[in-house]
Amino acid sequence: TNIPVAPREKIIPVGSPELFNYPFAYILEVGSLQLTDDEAENLREYLLRGGFIMVDDFHGGREWRNFYRQFKKIFPTREPEDIPISHPLFHCFFDIDELIQIPGLAALFNGRTYERFDGYPAYCRGVYDDRGRLMMMINYNSDIGDAWEHSAESFYPRQYADMAYRMGINAVIYALTH
Repeated sequence: TNIPVAPREKIIPVGSPELFNYPFAYILEVGSLQLTDDEAENLREYLLRGGFIMVDDFHGGREWRNFYRQFKKIFPTREPEDIPISHPLFHCFFDIDELIQIPGLAALFNGRTYERFDGYPAYCRGVYDDRGRLMMMINYNSDIGDAWEHSAESFYPRQYADMAYRMGINAVIYALTH
């Protein structure tokens, strides 16, 4: 794309008011996330005021249960749901017609795509606001960030890196246009 972006990431604490300066946020390894009430309230307000969060890199039932407990602090009455492949998120720049599990580096070196024995298949779940706008993309049992990080390495399979870039670019474009 020709979207101008900063050359380096900006790390912002989830409870910081600075978060509101950015329409797109990426949070990872939420399998051990522990939110304070103030942090959960800040995230809720950020999302309901138009922010978008892409969640990535957590695997298996134990990590899902922890993430879900923390999610319920943010949205006690909302539920994550599978995002249908027909959703505009999957077609706003690249056409993505099927989800594949994107392995983290450790899983790849162990000859598989999943990190935990119960970390299969991959899911892309979402949370919507009251008008139906997707405000949170939850990539569960997948590690899109590792694919970005290792995409230039000859040992990392191109099919996973390509899909990770497509998913990420679509998420940013969706967040900026919806």
